[in-house]
Amino acid sequence: MLSIFAMSLLIVSCSSDDDGISSEPLGAYEDGIIVSGEGGPSSISFISEDLMTSENQIYFNANNEATGVYLQSIGFNDDKAYIVVDAGTITVVNRYTFEKLTTISTGLTTPRFIDFDDNIAYVSDWGDPFDATDDYIAVVNLTTNTVFSTILVSEGPEQVLEKSGKIYVSHKGGYGVNNVISVINISDNSVETITVNDVPDEMFIDESGDLLVLSSGANQSWLTPPVETEAAITRIDLSDNSIISNLEFPAGQHPGLMAYDDGAAYYVLNNKVYSLADNATSLPTTSLFDISTSYTYGLAVDDNQLFVTDASFTGNSTLLVYDISSRTETNSFSVGVGASKIYFN
Repeated sequence: MLSIFAMSLLIVSCSSDDDGISSEPLGAYEDGIIVSGEGGPSSISFISEDLMTSENQIYFNANNEATGVYLQSIGFNDDKAYIVVDAGTITVVNRYTFEKLTTISTGLTTPRFIDFDDNIAYVSDWGDPFDATDDYIAVVNLTTNTVFSTILVSEGPEQVLEKSGKIYVSHKGGYGVNNVISVINISDNSVETITVNDVPDEMFIDESGDLLVLSSGANQSWLTPPVETEAAITRIDLSDNSIISNLEFPAGQHPGLMAYDDGAAYYVLNNKVYSLADNATSLPTTSLFDISTSYTYGLAVDDNQLFVTDASFTGNSTLLVYDISSRTETNSFSVGVGASKIYFN
């Protein structure tokens, strides 16, 4: 009996090894919150998943070099993170240690955001920000880390989102105003467009597989006469690119941030947090709670917690954490200068 029991333990142990199961941590920055700061100087911060520890300047600490002039965004693919710097480079690091692996620079001009399809990355790029005709999506081979083709698109491409063989790109318009979502068919790089309200940016796929877009509307008060258009949250059926619903905000309201989690979109307006369920037919009239920020610049939601950055461009910013159920602030952390994007690693 004892021999049989011992043999069974050996079999289980060998089976675990064969399956590649290991309790060894992948790196110091596994399982936590990543916050990118635009600068200057730009930087990346880490907060542990249990919100017990935090560390600023994790890229510098791992590599003894700065992240670049203007950190625009970070994309995550398998065990790598891609740090997109507006000056024309993407730095590739191990996402769990943030140790530098390589840099992609040739073929990029003013890169903004990145997403992935298998071993290919798609990067939105403004080109020359003052030229409305040279904007493109850079197509990157992730084996060679080189740009091997470009796809011309409308002015001011921003967020990039891959879904079922297509790439969706929101177009805020760069230094101008745009109002389209580009739809790129990966099979042949053909481009269609969907017209939405002015200045579309944030995009998410909802639980029904539809595309949810926040357009903040034009708000060009410096022009004579001033130009102002309505903001909206638009839901799009990806089977035929038709508009399911277009919920417009009252004149003068221009939300710029949206997050999505568990069947609801969250947005901030005048320091109030609102929630929009997938089945809603109108915008909410009552907020969930207020937030105590001076300059709300980043927003994310995960596991019934709302994370928001209160950005400073003269010193460190603050990451605030709110429990959505109790509608209370639970934690705050010092993060980098110009903290703008929040990710879950």
